[in-house]
Amino acid sequence: MYRKKGFTYIWMLFAVALAGIVLAGAGQVWRTESWRDKEKELMFVGDQFRQAIGSYYESSPGIPKRYPDSLEKLLADDRFPIVKRHLRKIFPDPMTGTAKWGLVRQPGIGITGVYSLSTQKPIKRTNFSERYESFASAMSYKDWKFVYSPGSSGSTMSQSQSQLPPLQPQPPAKSQLPVSPNPPFADEDEDDAAPLPPN
Repeated sequence: MYRKKGFTYIWMLFAVALAGIVLAGAGQVWRTESWRDKEKELMFVGDQFRQAIGSYYESSPGIPKRYPDSLEKLLADDRFPIVKRHLRKIFPDPMTGTAKWGLVRQPGIGITGVYSLSTQKPIKRTNFSERYESFASAMSYKDWKFVYSPGSSGSTMSQSQSQLPPLQPQPPAKSQLPVSPNPPFADEDEDDAAPLPPN
């Protein structure tokens, strides 16, 4: 009887240990998938910043074109009579959970891009678009730099708008054409009048 209880106790310990291993594995899988979701969100948010910076640059009035000197300028571009919005909001960094971003600055030019301040090593290593193919060798998320370069393929609002055909002037409708009270004769350039017949 005591031997049977001993075996039962051992099997219970084994079952508990096995359940712990299974739960730990499931937890690891969940953490990995959660981290991959954050990476996808970072790719999306980073590209939103890149497009907004491009929109700000491409819609610059006058020459030379300018980059924003702060991310807030993307929310309210006051260079126009009516304030223009290039970005809905300052998105938080999915990796750090804060709205603080690393900024790619060009001296005397402005902010050309953003990047995460997370020093974690990325899980994603493949299947990047051509624009972000350098991310494959990144040592941390700080190396995922979302930078706008003029003339690069793809996608700012101003670029899309610039590809629209220019408006062509429309001919006036017939009802709008001016009507002369004394329309000229077809032979106006010839002799003013024909000779009178003899009496």
